[in-house]
Amino acid sequence: MAKLKQLESFVSVATRGSLTAAAQAEGVAPAIMGRRLDALEERLGVKLLLRTTRRISLTHEGSAFLEQCQRILADVANAEASVSEGGVKASGHLRITAPAGFGRRHVAPLVPQFRDIHPDVTISLNLSDRIVDIGAEGFDCAVRVGDMPDSSLVSVRLADNRRLCVATPAYLERHGTPQTPADLVRFDCLTLSSDASQTRGWAFRQSARGALVAEGSAQVKGGARRAGDTQRNPLPPRLQSEAVNYLKPAGPLDCSDGQVLHDWCLAGWGIAWRSTWEVEAEIAAGQLVEVLHDFAAPPNGIYAVFPQRKHLALRVRLWIDFLKHHYGTPGFWRSLQR
Repeated sequence: MAKLKQLESFVSVATRGSLTAAAQAEGVAPAIMGRRLDALEERLGVKLLLRTTRRISLTHEGSAFLEQCQRILADVANAEASVSEGGVKASGHLRITAPAGFGRRHVAPLVPQFRDIHPDVTISLNLSDRIVDIGAEGFDCAVRVGDMPDSSLVSVRLADNRRLCVATPAYLERHGTPQTPADLVRFDCLTLSSDASQTRGWAFRQSARGALVAEGSAQVKGGARRAGDTQRNPLPPRLQSEAVNYLKPAGPLDCSDGQVLHDWCLAGWGIAWRSTWEVEAEIAAGQLVEVLHDFAAPPNGIYAVFPQRKHLALRVRLWIDFLKHHYGTPGFWRSLQR
């Protein structure tokens, strides 16, 4: 019980950024919160929080531990609620939000299915590519794709997502196939316009062979290089697979809308860098071919996020479990849901 209380105190302090605020929320003295944190760090043998008179910040270990603690506490709350609520039906209004493209394809089709199982729940779905402040705007849950920033929100990983370079077989037959990211300078790359949210460019992981990545006319981030320079990965072989470079390829066509880039790619106008949730069905059907597979960046995640609450509503917990079940079903991402 003491261990669980230490975890709860750590999450409360980390998400609120203040020992005093966390103590006030629990109705105890700040000194008690401080002792719990000290005991937790001593038990783990690592420093989780950097505490000064002005602010509290997470260490690298603390950031990684926070996500695990949030998941553990959410699982504990779900387990307790499943027993205490027994056969209680989910009811009330569920407000959810998701990115527009992903939401149209992989969230919206599931909403009527969820309500068919839980007819006493009404649902509002918001699709938007902006980062919605779900707490301030009154949403119960958000689906988000990509690495999760430090946040007071609780996150549950629903599935993995990867970004791939893809093109049609016909395009590759006409123009050839790039062998390294450096080769992209000779191909028609379909890119997001500069006013879109994807600012860092396309991510590539150098292969264990230490292949060269040349800049050419593409812009490479992560190393000081001049146009045309090449650089070998300086890391030891066991770590080379995790070295990621960001490139901004030049191309004759760009657009601020990812769905348009996807459509252009399917029409054979060039190479696009798209998520597996968007192109896996076309790859399985032979409409698109993945290129530069050896350089594909490590996967990021698809998450359900929600405000930290002591008692999460049954309808929200069931919705998250529903998504996790479907996203974990073999073949789900290969089904065409356009």
